[in-house]
Amino acid sequence: MKKLFIGITALFFITTSYAQQTAGPEVRTKSGVVRGGTEEDVSYFKGIPYAAPPVGANRWRPPQPVTPWKDVRDATKDCADCPQRAWPGSTSVQSEDCLFLNVWAPSSIEKKSKLPVMFWIHGGGFTGGSGSGPGASGKAFAKQGVILVTINYRLGRLGHFAFPALSKENPDEYKGSYAFMDQIAALKWVKENIAAFGGDPNNVTIFGFSAGGVAVHSLLTIPAAKGLFHKAIGHSSGGRDGVLTGRPINTDNADPLYTLSAETIGTNFARRHKIQSTDADALAKLRALSVQQIVDGGQENDSTGVRTYSGPILDGKLVVETSESAYNAGRFPSVPLMIGNCSAEIGGAFVSTATTKEALFSLFGENEAEAKPAYDPNGNKEFAEVQTMFNTDWVWAEPARMTARAFTKKRAPAYVFQFGYVPVAARERARYGAGHGSDIAFAFNTLNARWGAPAEPTAEEKELARIMNTYWVNFAKTGNPNGSGLPVWPIYDTKKEEILDIDLDGKIVAKPDPRKARLDVIEKAFKNREKIQARGI
Repeated sequence: MKKLFIGITALFFITTSYAQQTAGPEVRTKSGVVRGGTEEDVSYFKGIPYAAPPVGANRWRPPQPVTPWKDVRDATKDCADCPQRAWPGSTSVQSEDCLFLNVWAPSSIEKKSKLPVMFWIHGGGFTGGSGSGPGASGKAFAKQGVILVTINYRLGRLGHFAFPALSKENPDEYKGSYAFMDQIAALKWVKENIAAFGGDPNNVTIFGFSAGGVAVHSLLTIPAAKGLFHKAIGHSSGGRDGVLTGRPINTDNADPLYTLSAETIGTNFARRHKIQSTDADALAKLRALSVQQIVDGGQENDSTGVRTYSGPILDGKLVVETSESAYNAGRFPSVPLMIGNCSAEIGGAFVSTATTKEALFSLFGENEAEAKPAYDPNGNKEFAEVQTMFNTDWVWAEPARMTARAFTKKRAPAYVFQFGYVPVAARERARYGAGHGSDIAFAFNTLNARWGAPAEPTAEEKELARIMNTYWVNFAKTGNPNGSGLPVWPIYDTKKEEILDIDLDGKIVAKPDPRKARLDVIEKAFKNREKIQARGI
């Protein structure tokens, strides 16, 4: 009987030990214990709440504290995406309760490891996107000794909204761009919790694509984000005012560049739903609207063309100025920067309404004679190509150069890239170069998650992804992307203006910026932007 008891006891300990090993790694956060999973020597933790659900009375309020939990929380499944327009074929689950983040880390680390941390902000025009999914996997980063954190943040009118009664409610709270407040709350979570995952809260790199890149510029210039990160990377992020989704709308309409105040736009949206007043009762009715009514199919205007969505808001308290004005005045942290864009971001009538080369060049006014040889030196390029290059330069390339110059002036190291690789099978479709977001799968080394790409990457693509992911890892570790076995990436110098150019075939070359003539004329256009905008941009 005694032997039987000993045998059962031994079996119990063996079974318990095995269960602990197979149940997944556990980490104690400030709010409670989370249990993740492990795959290929990488531990992952998904769906960790960094703020309370922004629902009911918390809709259009700054992120509120998480309610702690007692039991071990399962962190092996993707969380819901924030409410957004549903795209054809999308199978994602959406919920207003969406303020979660994901963490990837080497499975062999200890709490005292102090590994560098990368903090990813997804794109999607501030109206779509997700911090989850195979394209945002942190596996490649973790395998190279970097912890990756990806987040969800509120989108569309749930992320950027102003209304007269809302401005009066809780007057001491920030108002307007709740998306930026969410990102700051997630960065504060990293500061408080990432050490438990083996990360260094004093070595955090923020990086983002498109709207996420615009958010990087905003975080660099929002006082409330100061000290929460130490390096920054912008993918197709712009940097100037009045372009793409980075155009802030003032709540008080103080800036003549912006024709509508955010409160007016919020009032327009309320009236779309038969809410005529702007008092507390009207705000209660707005909060009672369904998520589907708030998202409104992603529409930014009503059926008559009246604007009903503001985008980022320059409120004067959270967002105190635009990134361009902050860069021009040197009011930003002196941190290392990597910034760049793809070679042919978006074609079509994206920026201007011009339908011919002549009409497009005429927009430059007194600089028309300079624009023609810069964009069409032999006069034989198709209009679609010229327009694509112009759109790319106006929204992304020249603003990135402006930003790099501002950092260099402040003696902060800056590294500029242009990504131009296009798979052979896609070159008929992508005739003028790499489109918006083409670089992300290479930086993450998640090539199998590329949209519209062959199922199996080529050996050359795998090598390019390895190199790019290593550049990003090195930058997160030291503030310098260079390392052993990599092509040298020169620090940006306003005299040499060298960039890292990844060409159509994926060849990596450091050279003086080949777009200089184009970017110079765009810079002149920006200096006369009021005239340019009046002509049709």
